[in-house]
Amino acid sequence: MQPADRASLLRGQGESGGAELAAVISRLRRAMRRAARAADPGASLSVAQLELLSCLAENPGARPGQLARLLRIAPSSEATLAGGLRRAGLITRSGGERDRRTASLSLTPAGEAAVSRWQQVNERLVRRAITELSPASRGVVESALPALRDLAGLIDALADAPPPDPTGPPPA
Repeated sequence: MQPADRASLLRGQGESGGAELAAVISRLRRAMRRAARAADPGASLSVAQLELLSCLAENPGARPGQLARLLRIAPSSEATLAGGLRRAGLITRSGGERDRRTASLSLTPAGEAAVSRWQQVNERLVRRAITELSPASRGVVESALPALRDLAGLIDALADAPPPDPTGPPPA
């Protein structure tokens, strides 16, 4: 594939409309999870639990419903995850004695340590893998970081946007 063809695919043009980039991102996520499990076999938390802890680290004092919306999971799934994390001593709930939905959740020191450990494992994995890249590829990855941050922000915004009108015109 020529560079111009690849650029048009990344812009959502051409036949695949970003399919190659989506496939690479999915593979990278799977590879990160597998490598993190291999690097830290004693880790007992699931990816879903770690995602909830990380989301709570970014949104201290969030309510259960807020976490469910941020993670795009069902409120019952959030309740199950949070209940297990609370029993494990990784999060605490304050308020909401009459209605659990109004409670605010916070990380305990053990929860903060779990988030930090997960981030450190992932950081070490990426750092180690990057050293195996050619200098040219390392430069490309480094120069792509601002665009990837922007892309992540735009994808987050799509998750927060109202769903498209099913009766409206199809996307261009």
